[in-house]
Amino acid sequence: MTVELSVNLNAVAMLRNRRDLPWPSVIGLGRIALAAGAHGLTVHPRPDERHIRFSDLPAIRALIDEEFPEAEFNIEGYPSQEFLDLVSAARPEQVTLVPDDPSQPTSDHGWDFGVEGAFLEPIVARLRGEGARVSLFADAHPAQIPAAAATGCDRIELYTGPYGGTYADAAAAEVEIERLGRTADAARGLGLAVNAGHDLTIANLPPLIARIPDLAEVSIGHGLTADALEFGMAETVRRFRRACGQAV
Repeated sequence: MTVELSVNLNAVAMLRNRRDLPWPSVIGLGRIALAAGAHGLTVHPRPDERHIRFSDLPAIRALIDEEFPEAEFNIEGYPSQEFLDLVSAARPEQVTLVPDDPSQPTSDHGWDFGVEGAFLEPIVARLRGEGARVSLFADAHPAQIPAAAATGCDRIELYTGPYGGTYADAAAAEVEIERLGRTADAARGLGLAVNAGHDLTIANLPPLIARIPDLAEVSIGHGLTADALEFGMAETVRRFRRACGQAV
């Protein structure tokens, strides 16, 4: 099974927003990423628009529809009414729901499905009714997965931040990989596909995929954008695709 790569454009947008100028171009770099073989593009439109702006969404939708019709648009965020309205207009192939407070600098934990499952269930139903695949951000806790499945979602996205934080500690990395792997095993057993994202790199992707070989998709932004400063976006996408096990 091929692990697909979705390129998260948030860091590109944050750099653009440092000046009231149109560069670096979110659409231009998204186009380069897709032309280099990325499976899709991911964005997280936060209420303060500190990176992706609401006005970026129709432009990304048009880029995919007009130039890369086989690619996917993944929109992630907290399911406020404003977010749900944006999603309805943008028609993404996948929606990833995250339990972020608007003040958080980045996503840093998954849903507590035992507590928040009842809140998520009608939202999942609405999004699926609009034609989107729904993925829910999940910590590496296998016992939480039955409650996640009960919401009616299609996938979970494993929050890999703690794993990314073990870059200088091989023993700790093995512990985190096993926690993630057992959570993926639990999801697979309940019929859910598994995505992963947060602080994934060229170095730590292969060990994760070795433990979860049927991983469906990884969404990568910060590490990929950092590498793109050195190698360029097209070559960086190719490098990450190789790390995902793809023939490039």
